[in-house]
Amino acid sequence: MIGEHVADTLATEPSAASDDVASSGTATRATRLLGAAALVGVAWLAAFGLGFSPADRDQRESVRILYVHVPSAWLAYLAFVVTAVASGLYLFRRSHALGWDRVAGASAEVGVLFMGITLVSGMLWGRLTWGVFWEWDARLTTTAFLFVTYVGYLAVRGLGGSHQQRARRSAVLALLAVLEIPLVHWSVRLWRSLHQEATVLRPDGDVKMDGLMLFTLFVGIVAFTLMYAWLVVHRQRTLAAEDAADDAGLDRALAARRAEVG
Repeated sequence: MIGEHVADTLATEPSAASDDVASSGTATRATRLLGAAALVGVAWLAAFGLGFSPADRDQRESVRILYVHVPSAWLAYLAFVVTAVASGLYLFRRSHALGWDRVAGASAEVGVLFMGITLVSGMLWGRLTWGVFWEWDARLTTTAFLFVTYVGYLAVRGLGGSHQQRARRSAVLALLAVLEIPLVHWSVRLWRSLHQEATVLRPDGDVKMDGLMLFTLFVGIVAFTLMYAWLVVHRQRTLAAEDAADDAGLDRALAARRAEVG
């Protein structure tokens, strides 16, 4: 839905998008409501995660990191999948609408943020449970590699060239990079790993978690999803304004050059 909105409203008229952002910012009534819902979700998560949810039998209070670690990991996965889908829609549709490229770029930026949170929270959790911040474990190593891959994707987006050139090279890389996600997810089962297997999405369907802990985890996923959507909407609108400013600057430079020649 985010991509459709962007492609319809921003990709075709960048100048109008730039003027709108300059005059009123990137916020609308819908995004304000979305942001408010995200704040309520985060507050709800903090209350349940720190207050109402019980401590774990084995990990004690350190289990509360779960409510940040797991939602941030799943949202990073979602963000990178959205980047790949938006890149495919740009690459394979005849219109080659830049709106899809902006959605891909915005989603990747937010995904890198969430993946960074995943790594930091995982390191803290590892220090409390394993006694060290980092082990070259299969899950940790593949996750770090995924993080570096998408940092590289963002670097590729920053290379020179036209908007269409940026979109084409970024789309190809995004479609290749998303193939790492299944490797990261299944690394625990493919190799002998210190990292525990899935607690909720188990292949046998047996969820071994206290009901209130499971509910708190669900609240975290909902809150982080709302935050992700809010960030992506604002970021893609900013990217549209930046593209429009680049185009306007190029037009002014060409006009000045023609005036000099004339």
